[in-house]
Amino acid sequence: MALTPADLRQVIVFKDATDEDLSYLLANSITRSIEEGGYFFFQGDPAEYLYVLLEGQVKLLQSNPAGQQVNLRTIYPWQMFGALGAVREEATYPAAAQALEDSLALAIASHALKQLMLTRPYLAVGLMKVMTTYVQEMQSRYRELATERVQQRIARTLVRLAAQSGQKAEDGIELTFSRQDVAEMSGTTLYTVSRVLTDWERQGLIASGREYIRILQPHGLVRIAEGLAE
Repeated sequence: MALTPADLRQVIVFKDATDEDLSYLLANSITRSIEEGGYFFFQGDPAEYLYVLLEGQVKLLQSNPAGQQVNLRTIYPWQMFGALGAVREEATYPAAAQALEDSLALAIASHALKQLMLTRPYLAVGLMKVMTTYVQEMQSRYRELATERVQQRIARTLVRLAAQSGQKAEDGIELTFSRQDVAEMSGTTLYTVSRVLTDWERQGLIASGREYIRILQPHGLVRIAEGLAE
């Protein structure tokens, strides 16, 4: 896949960059293709590259010492991830990046972006905006975990996924996520998600299979997510 500076301007951090700057980054990058279920990097690996997703979907997973995993966020095309190495010396990735489907990404050497940031304030500001967005998302997730019932968190997760990547189907909105994915994103267990989704299927709110969830009544899920349903 031959990329141009104009392509990279689809990334928020690079939208104001010059052709010269973007050509420099492209010259210090490689493309990486990862099959569904594979990893771009693992938690604790040296953060030698930052990534721009070109095709597919990627989830960022963080594990605790007991092996429990939490899905921190899902990455979509033209979003940047794994950029810690550009701002911190000898950084390691705080999470793993797993492909939810066959995915392609541009891997840019962390030192290349760091070098540009020394004389390009717009890059530092753009990266700060992205990091701030991540922090706000984490704050919202923490609030949800601390204050909301599990049914409400699961509904909010499905509504969020529908807005980000839902595909229109004949009878609703289809999500290509498994119940395990939803459990990781809503901070609960697979057993709990299965129980809740089975109950919602009986109510006609959703339909689901091994690797998909179809939202049949979006407004019903929104009411649960907002705490309006009994």
